[in-house]
Amino acid sequence: MDARTRVQEKGMAGNNGAMKLVAGNSNPTLAAAIGGYLGIPLTKAVVRRFADMEIFVEIQENVRGADVFVIQSTSFPANDHLMELLIIIDALRRASARRITAVIPYYGYARQDRKPGPRTPISAKLVANLITHAGADRVLTLDLHAGQIQGFFDIPTDNLFAAPVMIRDIRQRFELSKVIVVSPDVGGVVRARGLAKRINAPLAIVDKRRERPGVSEVANVIGEVAGSICILVDDIVDSGGTLINAADALLEKGADEVYGYITHGVLSGGAVARVTSSSLKELVITDSIQPTKAVASSRNIRVLSIATLIGEAISRTAAEESVSSLFE
Repeated sequence: MDARTRVQEKGMAGNNGAMKLVAGNSNPTLAAAIGGYLGIPLTKAVVRRFADMEIFVEIQENVRGADVFVIQSTSFPANDHLMELLIIIDALRRASARRITAVIPYYGYARQDRKPGPRTPISAKLVANLITHAGADRVLTLDLHAGQIQGFFDIPTDNLFAAPVMIRDIRQRFELSKVIVVSPDVGGVVRARGLAKRINAPLAIVDKRRERPGVSEVANVIGEVAGSICILVDDIVDSGGTLINAADALLEKGADEVYGYITHGVLSGGAVARVTSSSLKELVITDSIQPTKAVASSRNIRVLSIATLIGEAISRTAAEESVSSLFE
């Protein structure tokens, strides 16, 4: 059964179980694309600011008894978009929505998933608590920075993977016999190994030593990369330092070309300029975060859409079908 058929079957009398999509301001383009895939328009809603920048939300359609999916990444400005998400959920709860699913393509604060030192917060857990207490019944997100964040929620949480979208693109663009999948650090080995296995490619690792936060130093490349096309795989590219240093190290070891396939293009500060002027042949990101004008105009950054992946997951969730089978 395809997604649109599932949606049509959900359109019962009144709103009893009908599917609704509500979008905040973080990524309207992705939200519209998801609605287009599902064949349903976004629910009319106002999400705006008062003069003092307080957030005001008004849902302008009846959602009583509906199965509502709130599409909102907590990307820059992270705090504003997080508050939008919480207030939208509260508005829907008070409007008697039957079930509220927070669809968070990019889950901000995920890098604060443990205590790196004394008297520091675990902000990823705090954000999970806020979303739960606001009234969300379940969460649907993409490529969490750390898998254990699923356990921070006391409600059902589905962690989707962008790997199928990336693998499809890699198969179309590369001769796989020349490809080596590379983890830019030891912590990302599991993610890189999973993608390498799917395309039957060897794996290499860049051993990175971080001297202080925000600064990375490449120490060694583990694996033979000479004469190969290297594909760096990770979940987040922020400043771009780790990725660029890894690309330089691989080229020094004889790699022919280096590409980056990263799910979340945070690309803060001057990251786009650094990537554009770097030795990376191409950086491929998804639209889990709304691409900026700088990203769109960059010569070596390309964006893959995850609208179909998330739309299908929403459709299966609404129909009480398996979501994990998307990745088998």
